[in-house]
Amino acid sequence: MQRAGAIPCATGLVEEGCTRGGTIYIIATLINHVSPCRYFVVLDDIWDVDTWDIIKLAFPSTSSASIIITTTRKNDVAESCHSKPFNGHIYSIRALNMVHSRQLFYTRLFNSEENCPSYLKKVSENILEKCAGLPLAIIAISGLLGNTERIEGQWKQVEDSIGRALERNPSVEGMMKILSLSYFDLPAHLKSCLLCLSIFPEDYIVHKKVLINRWIAERIIHTEAGFSKTYQFGERCFNELINRSLIQPGDTNRYGMVKSWRLHDTILDFIISKSIEENFVTLVGVPSLTVGTQSKVRRLSLQAGKQKELIVPRGLVLSHVRSLDVFGESVKIPSMDKFRHLRFLDFENCGQLENLHLENIDKLFQLRYLSLRGAKKVSKLPEQIGRLWCLEILDLGCTSVFELPASFINLKRLVHLLVTKNVTLPCGISKLQELEKLRLVSVYSQSFNFLQEFEQQQSLKVLVLDFEDYNNADRVNAENESKKTIIVASLKNLGNLLCLTVWDGPEFVRESLCPMPLSLQKLKVRGSIIPHVPNWVVSLVNLQELRLDLVGAEQEDFYILGGLPVLRCLILRIDGRKLEIPH
Repeated sequence: MQRAGAIPCATGLVEEGCTRGGTIYIIATLINHVSPCRYFVVLDDIWDVDTWDIIKLAFPSTSSASIIITTTRKNDVAESCHSKPFNGHIYSIRALNMVHSRQLFYTRLFNSEENCPSYLKKVSENILEKCAGLPLAIIAISGLLGNTERIEGQWKQVEDSIGRALERNPSVEGMMKILSLSYFDLPAHLKSCLLCLSIFPEDYIVHKKVLINRWIAERIIHTEAGFSKTYQFGERCFNELINRSLIQPGDTNRYGMVKSWRLHDTILDFIISKSIEENFVTLVGVPSLTVGTQSKVRRLSLQAGKQKELIVPRGLVLSHVRSLDVFGESVKIPSMDKFRHLRFLDFENCGQLENLHLENIDKLFQLRYLSLRGAKKVSKLPEQIGRLWCLEILDLGCTSVFELPASFINLKRLVHLLVTKNVTLPCGISKLQELEKLRLVSVYSQSFNFLQEFEQQQSLKVLVLDFEDYNNADRVNAENESKKTIIVASLKNLGNLLCLTVWDGPEFVRESLCPMPLSLQKLKVRGSIIPHVPNWVVSLVNLQELRLDLVGAEQEDFYILGGLPVLRCLILRIDGRKLEIPH
């Protein structure tokens, strides 16, 4: 059998093609070598789909028993490579475990681990831990150490330089250059999306939703198609950063979708250096960074460590700050009247935040995102909050706020409202016609007027209802029955509702004529054990996920469930035992 010889100038073939005839040269070079024979070709580091679309024209689609291996940092390229007519397989590279990390590191430096001098073993292990299994980081660091004298003190300096200030230490130039390749390949909006990650402290767990909502609030990403479409665009940006291996997925849901993300320390250091270089963010409280007096502070991140109290340094010009993040309970909360152009304000888990700190919040007329989640000392919102006419997201989860002021209904651009249990919402919610997510509504804590106008929330897509009675314990009364009837009747009019979660509502779920919107894709019934699957479930033809707690399960229950045409995930708790399909 005829075999193809080695292709000349295989390395850099695409680059040569660009200078010696472009598409024609690339295709001609490959065809001349592979068309008459079986072949085994490796194409390394394809950066975009267009390049693959050019190269694949050279490969006959009928060449059985031939092999093509491509490598890429981008998921869309991988998807394109394994599509018809090639029908290949995608192998996602995982971070190296410690065994393989050592193998890569010591082989590059000493040819084997056994050849590493004992006095360099501990510092080598420390450096490897900081590399977090990322081959790119290991290669960069080993290349750096290969040009460093094998003196423990000098290697320790390299270890320390990896920590927090890449730009201050010229010994890490090689790593910065490697990481810069990926950074400068990003389009402008993705560069800004990536630099936003420098705002968070090292090892801080950040959910994808919070990150994307930040991008939207600051208008780093923007579309004219409304909040939901912009969020979907944000998800594509997020996935692109993962595909390029610039961020790593953290927790995932049962569908494999990423819920949170993480950065390994080396890439975080690079992003921080870039952010400071471009005056993208000002970090206060990071031990290894010195805060200058920038003419304009655009994003301010206050990170309290072990110091007694962290205070915003004098001399910083705060009038142009777009986002303010506070991490840690020893940060002294600055006055809100200094931040006239603020768009994003995150006080999550700030135990030191009190009601008085929210004075002058009405001066933040451009504010789009406000999170007080976990600020348990906050018990009341100022009446002036209704002046935040640009506000799109308000998160009051896990606070001590149990009643919203009447002016709240003036927040007509509000898209997401998250509150804790037993919060009384004001009448006039029908004015909030852009509201898409409401979590949660404690039904028995609301007025009749509020419940009667609830059916007008036509934009609602995500809703959490809580039927626990916080005032009357287990005592059933006529007033609660009337409130339940009103809220049940209103559901059928919520024609855009996609996800409904019901807490402590067994009677609500058992209603034989319970009208659910046909648009519903997810239904979760929590805290309520019911005797069987309700008959009305079969009418939910778009339902993809269902969660129920049952006393038992009969054949009729599974007959109903089998009638759901697009159900992807079923979670049943039967007599305390959990059944999840698919598992």
